[in-house]
Amino acid sequence: MELGEDVVADVIKRLRRAQGQVGGLIQMMENGRDCKDVIIQLAAVSRALDRAGFKLIASGLEQCVTDDSEQGVANRAQLEKLFLTLA
Repeated sequence: MELGEDVVADVIKRLRRAQGQVGGLIQMMENGRDCKDVIIQLAAVSRALDRAGFKLIASGLEQCVTDDSEQGVANRAQLEKLFLTLA
């Protein structure tokens, strides 16, 4: 599977965001923040990682399901949305 530069850039952006959120979570834990706040932030990190993974998978699926009769173009947004419904 060969990923386009736009996909790689988007996934890296999402992963960096998640990395920052994890750092924030560590500080929250060290500072004794409220459990509810920590859980909310943890859920946000989880969603960010899921979206990065889904983006990669959707891009791979696009290559697998591209229909030659449509000049080799699949709608990545539709594939990603479809895959997200399964999560």
